[in-house]
Amino acid sequence: MAKFRYTAKNMEGKTFRGTMEAAGEAALQQTLKEQGMFLMEAREVSSVREYRKLSSRQLSEFCKEVSTLLTSGVSIVRALEIVAEEEGIQPGVRSLYLSVLAELRKGISLSEAMESKKCFPELMLGMIRSGEGSGNIDVVMGRLALHYERENRLKQQVKSAMTYPVVLLVMSLGVVLLIVTFILPQFEELFAEMESLPGPTVFLMAASDFLVNQWYLALMIVLGLGVLLRIFLKIPGIRRTVDYMKVHMPVAGRLNKVIYTARFSRTLSSLYSSGMPIVTALQIAGGTLGNVYVEEQFVQVIPKVRSGMSLSQALREVDGFLRKLSSTILVGEESGRLDTMLDSIAMTMEEEAEAATKRLVTMLEPVLICVMALMVGFIIIAVMLPIYNSYAAIEGAA
Repeated sequence: MAKFRYTAKNMEGKTFRGTMEAAGEAALQQTLKEQGMFLMEAREVSSVREYRKLSSRQLSEFCKEVSTLLTSGVSIVRALEIVAEEEGIQPGVRSLYLSVLAELRKGISLSEAMESKKCFPELMLGMIRSGEGSGNIDVVMGRLALHYERENRLKQQVKSAMTYPVVLLVMSLGVVLLIVTFILPQFEELFAEMESLPGPTVFLMAASDFLVNQWYLALMIVLGLGVLLRIFLKIPGIRRTVDYMKVHMPVAGRLNKVIYTARFSRTLSSLYSSGMPIVTALQIAGGTLGNVYVEEQFVQVIPKVRSGMSLSQALREVDGFLRKLSSTILVGEESGRLDTMLDSIAMTMEEEAEAATKRLVTMLEPVLICVMALMVGFIIIAVMLPIYNSYAAIEGAA
């Protein structure tokens, strides 16, 4: 029985809204007709609970524990029971594991049970399906644990490297706001006695007055701009343009290419090593990059591989990967060790991404310090300029 949210009218034209379980829309229409109502609109309500997507760290821990238990000879149902009963698990994650366990007890396969929750990545589902077909799900779980562990480590490296620049930027903005909202108003009476003020001073005092007296409007403007930015970034054309710029920026573009290359090679290596066909592995790996511009190019890559073109040649034309990827894959194709070479370049790219991130942060620090100095310098000049002009006028009059 499915649950429907419906809108209906009776013979007098009065509108009724509600929910009702029925075998289908036709059965719902018949039931309402028996009640003297005519169905106007019906929409099936999903009975599947929405779960939050798990982080790379949570996925790694889950796969590692399940792999260890399965290798020890424990059944998959008992393994899920043990994982769900562990201490320290967040209530939402525990509820998710118990929900998957309930599906397993009904006789549904692990991949189908996890897919029904709509919170596990396609990479994980594809590899588990492959493991269920080959009977080595414990090995697949081990590979997944290693994959997500390295993915989490790369994310943490980038996040930790960017912490200091973000803190410095926030402190810079905080210092400027403190000066504008608390210190500048102290000069208002002094400036009011002057006949005319320079342009920078007029602008700065107007900004100070606005932030002090109408701070709520400033806050609403900032929040509104944030919401508009998120809406614009969801527009396909704008999102594609932004993602194109990510791989063509002067300095950060190289870093993004390294990260995308590492992510793609790691994902493809995990899928291919689990026994998945290369075309299917390409379809999944190409959709996990997090960059629409690069992902769109796989629409041309996959047909080329299907038609017989080598993987290295097809990937050579992708704008967003380092050329080193196709060269390494070519060696793997010639030696028959494609999975090993993919794993090797993934590790190399992850190390290079860490080094590139550190270089980027090293460049950002003096840039942010210079920006902060320029902002504070502008404020000092705007404050001192009318005072200096006043002294100059007095001296000239004397």
